[in-house]
Amino acid sequence: MPYDVTITRLPLRALFDLKGRAAALEKWCGTALPPFPGRPNSRTEAADRGLHWTGPDRWLLMAPLAEEAALATALRADKVPVDLSITPVSDTLTFFAVTGPDVAEVMAVATPLDLHPDSFPPDGASWTEAFGIRSAIRTIAAGYEIAVDRSYADWFEESLRLACT
Repeated sequence: MPYDVTITRLPLRALFDLKGRAAALEKWCGTALPPFPGRPNSRTEAADRGLHWTGPDRWLLMAPLAEEAALATALRADKVPVDLSITPVSDTLTFFAVTGPDVAEVMAVATPLDLHPDSFPPDGASWTEAFGIRSAIRTIAAGYEIAVDRSYADWFEESLRLACT
């Protein structure tokens, strides 16, 4: 019996990989960033921008693609101090939305990450693996978004579809 799930390939987004202590990044980036998340593997959102805490002193900034140039200027990515790193990575990941009544069953096949709401709440965001490859997962209203290296995008989409059968 197939699972009732919808898989949607999402448009490209502006993405910046940020490395450094939160206080130093906040001072350097100013109002270009949403508030920093209060706990690891979570995210905050403000003005169509999401800031994901993905590891020790590691953050992923996500925004609409139309904001990429303005964000690069605001973040001064080409002039960061030696204790910080701000790298544009917009063209490296492909995002998929996986939604529907049976999304939990399909995600249980795709990833070993515990996505139960007690472990991965509505603001959850983390690097993990899905179908054996490095993936970023975040919760959305009706399911999850998963990002994979774009070179795996077609294979990954097919793997998701096969998991639904």
